[in-house]
Amino acid sequence: MNPHTTLQLGLPMVYLVDDEDVVRDALAWLLRSRRLLSEGFASAEAFEAMLDSRLAAPRAGNPAPWPVAPSCLLLDVRMPGTSGLVLFDRLIERQLLGVLPVIFLTGHGDVPTAVAAVKRGAFDFVEKPFSDNALVDRVEQALEISAQTLLRQRDQQGVRRRLAELTDRERDVMQCVIDGLANKLIADQLNISVRTVEVHRARVFEKMDVKSAVELANLLRGI
Repeated sequence: MNPHTTLQLGLPMVYLVDDEDVVRDALAWLLRSRRLLSEGFASAEAFEAMLDSRLAAPRAGNPAPWPVAPSCLLLDVRMPGTSGLVLFDRLIERQLLGVLPVIFLTGHGDVPTAVAAVKRGAFDFVEKPFSDNALVDRVEQALEISAQTLLRQRDQQGVRRRLAELTDRERDVMQCVIDGLANKLIADQLNISVRTVEVHRARVFEKMDVKSAVELANLLRGI
């Protein structure tokens, strides 16, 4: 992973959910050999308990505040109690797959199931016994995806903070600017002077840290 990204977001973490101690220990050792941190869980229930303790309930439309560092999940398909597939469904409900890519660990008989999960958003599946190097390569790629998602979320949160600083009138002017209206038309529509429009427009550009209407529209896309 890019050292600059690590400085921005913190050390990456790989979560291991497998009911076999020997598998978790082997995976942890493998990841350490590539200088990757890991945290193991013997069941889906244990992992969900960790999630509940770290995840504040996100407000509608806002991303969950966890994880804050690049992360991915190595998840066994078949386990006593809650299966890996049920846990995967719950991660989808929590909208975590972007920041927490899931790599399924499967036995031969679970491959069709794992393929179906990939179609629903899982990052990949790896069949047991797996190639150490190939697995870690995929883990590192998943961590890159997580990092990109976290950086994008951080940027969006910064834009939302800047939007919150706009006055109601500045928001009105901003919407008109995004709609492509000239200052004279904005003035007529809002029943204010052209000079007032110019002042508000300049303040919007300053607060949003943009130089043009096109840049402003691109900044707000997806927010």
